[in-house]
Amino acid sequence: MVDAVLVLPLLVLVAAAVIQVAVVVHVRAALVSAAAEGARASALSGASAGAAERRVQSLVAGTIAGATVRDVDTRMSTLDGLPVVEVRIEATLPLLGLLGPAVLEVDGHALREGWS
Repeated sequence: MVDAVLVLPLLVLVAAAVIQVAVVVHVRAALVSAAAEGARASALSGASAGAAERRVQSLVAGTIAGATVRDVDTRMSTLDGLPVVEVRIEATLPLLGLLGPAVLEVDGHALREGWS
């Protein structure tokens, strides 16, 4: 009985840590995918300025990742002389404890279509 009292709290702590890591990895993967898709949507020829944000919001709506999104920023830039669209998503991480970073930023890039 004493063994269970000593081992059970450690086992619960390890299980909670594994669940926490799995949730953070899932949220990061969903946000990276949404940022890339948002950049692709905004990079299309003739796309409006808000296309990226609408695409990101539609992809993460109703998911764990959607509840964490704080800001979606889209900007046009140049990378190695090529015009690109960059989408940056800022989100809060769903942490169980106070350990780890509280903010997550992910980027997505896409080559802009059209004639320059």
